[in-house]
Amino acid sequence: MIISIASGKGGTGKTTVAVNLAASLENNVQLMDCDVEEPNCHLFLNPVISEKKTVTTPIPEIDRDKCTFCRKCALICRFNAIAVLKNAALVFPELCHSCGGCTAVCPENAITEIGRELGTLEKGRKNGIDFVHGILRVGEAMSPPLIREVRSCFDPDRINIIDAPPGTSCPVIAAMKGVDFVVMVTEPTPFGLHDLKLAVEAVKLLNIPSGIVINRADMGDDGVREYAGHENLPILMEIPFDRKIAEVYSKGRLMVEEMPEWKEKFLDLYRRIEQSAA
Repeated sequence: MIISIASGKGGTGKTTVAVNLAASLENNVQLMDCDVEEPNCHLFLNPVISEKKTVTTPIPEIDRDKCTFCRKCALICRFNAIAVLKNAALVFPELCHSCGGCTAVCPENAITEIGRELGTLEKGRKNGIDFVHGILRVGEAMSPPLIREVRSCFDPDRINIIDAPPGTSCPVIAAMKGVDFVVMVTEPTPFGLHDLKLAVEAVKLLNIPSGIVINRADMGDDGVREYAGHENLPILMEIPFDRKIAEVYSKGRLMVEEMPEWKEKFLDLYRRIEQSAA
């Protein structure tokens, strides 16, 4: 099973849910942090990193001795990553989406592909939890290829939990597409409800079963609960606005370890996910 923990906005408690759910399941789980622009699951798990590798994406390199400046490569590129002048062909690597179209249409076979560094993938383990995360190179804008590389580490023999990026843009879709269930973490405020609605619409397009976790549930208003009822979305768990929980989080510790009564609550969350996914 693959479970993606997502949110329409940042700061709702998505990582809190992901790491504590993983820690509750212990020896039968792999946690994949796909929030590659700002990964932080490792701050709570402190895994022992056993493997590191650089992740690259293919970009075109043009052989000017072969190029006839026909402009076919520039015409097929929808991201303006190639510009062809009278006697020059320029490549803008940061704009390239690695589709391979330019290589396919070049009549002179003047285009080959080289690797451009996107970031780093790291694997580790802690207390029976297999851990994988990606770290996007500073200044890099193309996170989906690195997210897909993290997801390629999927272990069919384990429960796989994905900590997705916040929002509803391309990185989020890359972290949710093809999973078995999406848990959307929100807070009971007008901002939380607004961004939750955007996330729900994205999940609908992907046709994935989903449910809601309400964090800081005893503050704000009932808008999220009313919306969940209207959309027939199960509320899988409510986490209160509690000072002790905030202190545990601020110290980079796990609720299920510092507050053992929460372990059974997160196990119950997983049982509800199983039922809803089925």
